[in-house]
Amino acid sequence: MFGSNPTSVFKGALLTVAMRWTDRLIGFISTLVLARLLVPEDFGVIAMASLVIGLIDVFLDLGVNVALIQNRNATQAHYDTAWTLRLVQSCLVTLIVFLAAPYAAEYFNDSRVTPVLQWLAAGVLLAGLENIGVITFQKEMRFSLDFRFTFLKRIAGFFTTITAAAILQNFWALVIGTLVGRLIGVILSYFIHPMRPRLSMARFSEIFAVSQWMLVRSIGIYLDANLHRILVGRRSDTAIMGGYSLANEISAMPSTELLAPVNRVLFPAFVRARDDLAELRRLFLLAQGLQCLIGIPAGVGLALVAEEAVLVLLGEKWLLAVPFVQLLALANVVQAITTSGGYVMMTLGRMAYVALLSWAQVALFVVLAVSLLTADMTDAAEIAVLRLVSGFIGLVLALWLLMQVLHNLRLRDIFGTVFRPLFAAGLMSLSVFWISEYSALNPFWTLVLKIVLGISVYSCVICLVWWAAGKPAGAETYLFDKLRYFLNRRNTAE
Repeated sequence: MFGSNPTSVFKGALLTVAMRWTDRLIGFISTLVLARLLVPEDFGVIAMASLVIGLIDVFLDLGVNVALIQNRNATQAHYDTAWTLRLVQSCLVTLIVFLAAPYAAEYFNDSRVTPVLQWLAAGVLLAGLENIGVITFQKEMRFSLDFRFTFLKRIAGFFTTITAAAILQNFWALVIGTLVGRLIGVILSYFIHPMRPRLSMARFSEIFAVSQWMLVRSIGIYLDANLHRILVGRRSDTAIMGGYSLANEISAMPSTELLAPVNRVLFPAFVRARDDLAELRRLFLLAQGLQCLIGIPAGVGLALVAEEAVLVLLGEKWLLAVPFVQLLALANVVQAITTSGGYVMMTLGRMAYVALLSWAQVALFVVLAVSLLTADMTDAAEIAVLRLVSGFIGLVLALWLLMQVLHNLRLRDIFGTVFRPLFAAGLMSLSVFWISEYSALNPFWTLVLKIVLGISVYSCVICLVWWAAGKPAGAETYLFDKLRYFLNRRNTAE
């Protein structure tokens, strides 16, 4: 169903999902171990420093990766120019971060941010040296090589960080792990791909024609994703900031992190169908249905088990993060509904629309924050509520813009991909709430019971509603077809 070669793309999607999940699993295990070895204040210091680096970095990021993937005829000169631009960006970011470190520490009211920022600036410079050739793994859909590169880089940083945390017992372990991970990534990139980029600006005008809108979009996306954290860092202490940042990371795992690898495969597939709007519409609706089918229950489910999950996985000292996980997990559900639309707009060259959508989300949050937050307000949970509300308002604009770009798309088509997952997730929530009233088990077994019950109820409701609707073509049909395909192959092999 995904284009002319559905099996290869499906396998690519599976491999990319496996790659992303492996990467996130390593990160998740690292988080669990570090949460036991360190305290919320340590995570808070690193979160504050990371926000500053990300903010400066995004203002200089030209999005050369997207420009290379979108250009089906990219030459070595394009890659050389993209690598040069990225290296220049990294040098500028490193210098600005180093000089801005004391002012950032003053903003966050924590002097520890200064040395952390100055050391992490070196990591930005290292990242700029990475071989630009590894982008071809995604562009040419060679996902096994992409998997190998990502895994080796991640596992090196994992062992370094855990070892340093066990020895130092403070936030410097995270700094050391970041620097070593970046260094290993640079070395691996030249071992795993033969390209040797050179300094060049020969194709600057071609890349910049795409990248200028990617820059505007990237700034908007960063502010949309992190403005709430910047506000929390200013108004709260490092412990609250650490809990909020960890909650933000955890809440993204079930929905956003499940969808990101699928989008990594879908973007090249969308590009291949760019000249056939009927096929592009079909691919979008199928992708949207699959992402809603997975992302909506994942986000809602995490919100339902947040308290037990924090107690079991992180420990009592992290209970302050529970309300943040609940609210931010629901905010990430919106991503399950809108994530594919942005890739469709990029595919059709509507970079201005994508940038507009990102900045509209930022403007919504700013307006709500200015209107509703008082000067003495320090409750991070209220900021998370604003994040949730602005996301739902932005959803309406996102769908409207998408229909302006893809003219053969109707609102009822989008509603058809969302209704069944939302309905099933609602009944799943009711069942979990009901069992919570009568469960007297300890947190671990309560967590297990809620997960099993939630998955069972959601799966049954989805199948029943799909069957009652006459088994319409969509995400459920696609999954059942693939299940039958693999079962038939297994039976044939036996």
